[in-house]
Amino acid sequence: MEFFHKKTSFPFMATRKRWYVVSAILIVGSLLALAVRGLNFGIDFTGGVVMEFSFPQAADLEKVRSDLEKAGFGGAAVQSFGTASEVLVRLLPQENLDVNRLGQSVLATIQGAEPGVELRRTEVVGPQVGQELAEKGALAVLFTFLLILAYVAFRFQWKLGVGAIVAALHDPIIILGFFAVTGMTFDLPALAAILAVIGYSLNDTVVVFDRIRERFLSMRKGTSDQVIDAAVNETLSRTLMTSLTTMITVIALLVFGGEILRGFSTALTIGIVVGTYSSIYIASALALDLKLTARDLMPVQRDKDVVDEMP
Repeated sequence: MEFFHKKTSFPFMATRKRWYVVSAILIVGSLLALAVRGLNFGIDFTGGVVMEFSFPQAADLEKVRSDLEKAGFGGAAVQSFGTASEVLVRLLPQENLDVNRLGQSVLATIQGAEPGVELRRTEVVGPQVGQELAEKGALAVLFTFLLILAYVAFRFQWKLGVGAIVAALHDPIIILGFFAVTGMTFDLPALAAILAVIGYSLNDTVVVFDRIRERFLSMRKGTSDQVIDAAVNETLSRTLMTSLTTMITVIALLVFGGEILRGFSTALTIGIVVGTYSSIYIASALALDLKLTARDLMPVQRDKDVVDEMP
């Protein structure tokens, strides 16, 4: 099954430097936004107050969230806990916090719409937990990049490995920049989405690299840019169909998943777009600018014939 009705021959490598400029603008803008505005970390990273409520029937999470927002409890995370009638509310830390008074205020707000609601427990989650989660998340990303570089360099060649690792860095930086610019809450689901995007982008990149290696072996007289263009065009249908089918699912999460999955689905939506783009205009293009040739992908040849080594 093909996305295009006829074989494509787009000159991707001829326009790569224009897209380098676009990527550079996005990366610099993202880094500036991260430096100036920073990320709006969720309770997972900052700590806060956790309250568990029991509803007499299945709770309407969107209505609970809306009621809390109107009452001044902005940024509250509301989710089901165990059953549909058990609800967990998490609030960001506040100065001079009286936990008991806060719990009663939240309870009174919820009881305005649901009189039978009961407050089961109130618990303070310290910032030390958030710091530990942030450190483990950063280590997870670091080890991901190191393993990507090792895998691609071993399977293909170091020039392709450099392209893959730059593309893998390119995508999460742009996603983080979007979160910094918009001020969306960055929580553990968003971090999980970024790690998923890295894997998605790497998979797309490896498919293109496999075809590049095949075409270097079959197109002996072609130049490096002709070979890479041919490989990218041959995998273009597969790339676009994979991206579109994945995007349908992610957009459904974005539209119907609610506030809890908003950061996760937003990060995935951006990641699918930039991941598809980076596998062509970052990973493959950088390998070309690093002077990738057919010789780089050929198996090592012996200088002498086996017969010459015989006594």
